[in-house]
Parts: sequence; structure tokens; C-alpha cells
Amino acid sequence: MTNSIIIRKKSPAAVKGNISRFIDFNYRHFNSLTLRNAATAYRAHIERGGGMFLAMAGALSTAELGVSLAEMIRRGKIHAVSCTGANLEEDIFNLVANNRYKKVPNYRDLSPEQERELLESGFNRVTDTCIPENVMYNIEDYLLKRWNDAGKSGVHKFPHEFIYDLLLAGDIKKHYQIDPVNSWVLAAAEKNLPIYVPGWEDSTLGNVFAAKCIKGQLKPNTVRTGVEYMMHLADWYQQTSEKTAAGLGFFQIGGGIAGDFSICVVPMITFDLRKKVKMWKYFCQISDSITSFGSYSGAIPNEKITWGKLAVDTPRFVIESDATIVAPLIFNYVLGH
Repeated sequence: MTNSIIIRKKSPAAVKGNISRFIDFNYRHFNSLTLRNAATAYRAHIERGGGMFLAMAGALSTAELGVSLAEMIRRGKIHAVSCTGANLEEDIFNLVANNRYKKVPNYRDLSPEQERELLESGFNRVTDTCIPENVMYNIEDYLLKRWNDAGKSGVHKFPHEFIYDLLLAGDIKKHYQIDPVNSWVLAAAEKNLPIYVPGWEDSTLGNVFAAKCIKGQLKPNTVRTGVEYMMHLADWYQQTSEKTAAGLGFFQIGGGIAGDFSICVVPMITFDLRKKVKMWKYFCQISDSITSFGSYSGAIPNEKITWGKLAVDTPRFVIESDATIVAPLIFNYVLGH
């Protein structure tokens, strides 16, 4: 996977649009003030020539975060992504099957029997949205050929690289059901953005690949592993962080493996490789996990200082709210909308 990312040099401050002005004027206290401060610091970091790493947990692709995230990627406000396998694949599912999704606004009132009815009708629910099972099988068919061909030729690729190949080849373009400008994975593919997908095998397509390997139909080493992802991330981080005095920031949506996998690359380089490397120069987490005992998702940023992930002077923000509300606001602020 080649790295075509170029960190932008310092540019004039973005023109403030209606959303930016609204946040500046109205968001004065508590979580709203943290949001404003985090957004202001994010934009300042980028304007200093810094880069930004996005860690994205949950199922934000099905929540259609791509509407704002894709533009962030295209305009150079995000330089690499770590995400769950669900986020990687569900952006593609949404791209080709959005019209067939089933919305369930009263999902909190569903009985177990009604949940089973959805399953028997061919739908898998993600909060208020149900993904049709057949779209998963359709994408599986396109990828299965690529997995087979790679296995036969001895080619090894990361999970997202197979997705990139599929998108850039245009094989599924005829199936698009949303404006492709709102697909964040397509935007990432067009820029060859580094994507890291730790634990990919727990996703729907990861399950499919594992099942094919169990049946002896595919070779396990066709898809490169999480250890190889970490090795690539270590190399990418060292090279990219050296390109700019402003360094790399870390913007985290949720918690879990997408965040912990990627943020710990700094202490790994420092303590295990015994090399000098810059710490993360900005940190923001959007989380609805309360501060709790032993929880990574609920740990306050200061704890990361003890692990060598953040420095004492790293700007640190935690916004305790719904990411589907907060992330688009911050992204649009950074974009100057």
C-alpha cells in the first residue's frame, strides 16, 4: 500500500460560514463549549500544517456520517483512518442499497418477536436502520472473485485494499443508490488514504472470508492481518509525523479497538522499537461512555499520558454526547461551513 498523502502547508484561516458562526456564538458552556474548543483546535492544527488521524468505532457508516466525512477526506482534513470492519463495509452497503434500507424509528419499542420477524424478512438492524441481507451477499460475490484471484496468484492485500480495488474498477457503479460524493470509503479510495481495520474478521465480510477458509475454498494469508496493519501503521506514523513540525492529531469517535489499536502505535515505537517519535499533538474523543473502572472507552485522556500516548501539553478534549450529532458539527466547522 503506497502512501500518497501529502500534509498541507499552513494556509489562510478558513472563511466562517453559518454553522461555524452559530457554534462560535451559541456554544459557551459545558459539552457545547468543549465541542467549540475541540473544533477550533482541530482547525488550528490543520492550518499549522498538521495532519489528523481519525479513529471510528461503532456503525457510523450506517448512520451516514459519510455525508460530512467524505468532504473532510477530499479536502485534506483527515490523513488516515482506523475503523471497525463494520464501518468499512457498511459504507459500501449504503452506497449500493440505500433505497432498500428499512427505517425503524420506534426501535426501542420492538419486542423480541418483532426483532425475529425482521431477521426472517431478510433485515439486520443497526439501531433505527435495517440493512437488507441480500446486499451483503451481492458485495460478497464481487469480493469473492477478487479473493480467489489473489489467492491463486499469491497476492496478499489488506481488507480495505480489496474494497479500494472494487470501487476504483467501477464494477458496482451501476448499483449506486446515493450520490457517490457522500461515500467516505470512495473518497478515501480516490485519494489512496491509508485505512487500518483491526479485527476485520468480526465483520460480515470478515466472517464470510473466514468461513470460506474453513471450507478450504480460500487461503487465509490472502488477506493480510492485524499485525501487518500495525507494522504498516508504525512505518506510516514515523514517516508522516516527521513531515511537519505540527505533527499528527488523533480524532476519536467512540472507543474500542479502532481507537486503542491506532493510538498505541506511539508507545509501541517508543518503548518496543526504542525509537524517538513525536507524540500525538491533538486529541479529541466523542463518547457516550461514562468514566468507569477499567474501561478504555470511558478513560479520561490524562490516563493516556501514563501510557506514553499523549504529552502533558497535548490539547485534550472529551465531548460526552452522540457522535451522530457532534461529529458532523465539528467537521462542518473545520470545513468552514
